[in-house]
Amino acid sequence: MAVTPQYNDELRHIEYAVEKYSQMLFRICYSILCNKHDAEDALQETFLKYMTKAPLFRDDNHEKAWLIKVATNISKNMCRFNSRHATENLDELREIGISDSDRDIFELIMRLPAKYKIVLDLYYIEGYKANEIAQITNTSPVTVRKRLQYGRKMLKSEFERNDLQ
Repeated sequence: MAVTPQYNDELRHIEYAVEKYSQMLFRICYSILCNKHDAEDALQETFLKYMTKAPLFRDDNHEKAWLIKVATNISKNMCRFNSRHATENLDELREIGISDSDRDIFELIMRLPAKYKIVLDLYYIEGYKANEIAQITNTSPVTVRKRLQYGRKMLKSEFERNDLQ
């Protein structure tokens, strides 16, 4: 399969932008988020948006300003999300009864949206069946099975992302 010249130029431009702006954008994200891992996530989201939106810029300053604005907005949104969805220190998991063998899966589950967390936790950590979870969560068994299905996909994605790091 031949690579078209335009596509090749776009890839080079993206690589150039990543090399040129990554450190600066990382510092901005880090200063807002105060967390290396969150800053890395925000940086990745910024460049993902850069690639998917493929905006046209007047010049380098316009491009830089756009990237800074996007990185800042993503970081602020992550801060808002984190403040609304407080998490517990994972070192405290032993105190709430999570065994070492379940710790890794529980850590990944904790990163998912709440409606998936509960069904995955009850199913995998507590050992309940879908019908029992439906009764506990006051939902239908079909809803529980769908949430398990989507939750597994997200969990797999989280696992693969963490495995690559």
